[in-house]
Amino acid sequence: MAIFVDEGTRVVVQGLTGGQGRYHGLRNRAYGTRVVAGVSPKKAGIDVEGIPVVASVQEAVDAHQANASFVVVPPAAAAGAILEAATAGLAFIVCITEGIPAKDEARVYNALVNDHPGVRLLGPNCPGVISPGKCNIGITAGEIAQLPTAGGPNVGIVSRSGTLTYQALYELKQKEIGVSTCVGIGGDPVPGTSFVDCLAAFEEDAETDAILMIGEIGGSAEEEAAEFVAAHVTKPMSAYIAGVTAPPGKKMGHAGAIVSGGKGTAQGKMDALAAAGVQVGRNPTEAGELMAEIVASLS
Repeated sequence: MAIFVDEGTRVVVQGLTGGQGRYHGLRNRAYGTRVVAGVSPKKAGIDVEGIPVVASVQEAVDAHQANASFVVVPPAAAAGAILEAATAGLAFIVCITEGIPAKDEARVYNALVNDHPGVRLLGPNCPGVISPGKCNIGITAGEIAQLPTAGGPNVGIVSRSGTLTYQALYELKQKEIGVSTCVGIGGDPVPGTSFVDCLAAFEEDAETDAILMIGEIGGSAEEEAAEFVAAHVTKPMSAYIAGVTAPPGKKMGHAGAIVSGGKGTAQGKMDALAAAGVQVGRNPTEAGELMAEIVASLS
């Protein structure tokens, strides 16, 4: 199985005719993802190396049976692109765009909750999602993702940090540990998909036997995840929290990664996860080593 995306996912790339959209859209297709169309109102009728470009997401749904979107457009156009995809009925939308104004993110989040409750947005400002060997939407390099094994055990990964998403994948690949799905939720203040959303999906996924979680300073997402783990997650977990040395009040990388008023610290998050039964590493490599021990115990 997998979560969110698999062999049946049919992707429309909003922004395929732009430089980044073309590069990553074609990389996704080369990985094996079923990229069925691109969208550009001004360039409809052309194709990008065999991928047809249409005028709207609705046309991609009607003519090419798209059921997921990859949004690769500038910040000013991102909110409109996400809502266009939702209005067209796509149930899964990945937006990698960085620098979207917080008010636009909040407006889109509320619009999805109120008007399109069946739609899942991943991101914005995230690396995307990969179910190794099945589907890759976003900017993750497919070659660092270990294919899941038929009999398991396989690991699900969820991460706020883009770079550490890649490192988590590579740590497991070096140890030849299969991955069911790897989800980068992004580090903006208003993410469309949370840790809890992913943990719930991994808990229900038959192909996922253990979970590796990568968090970072700022906000309360990791503490909320710890509460969920304690109450609902039965699968073994390891984790790493980035930002141990971050000074209070200073933003570190992501817009959401800021410690304020003594809240959102790395130590506080580590303590919450440990109290929930998660094995917490002091660095990404140690989190991978802890996961290797967990997988060995499951084999």
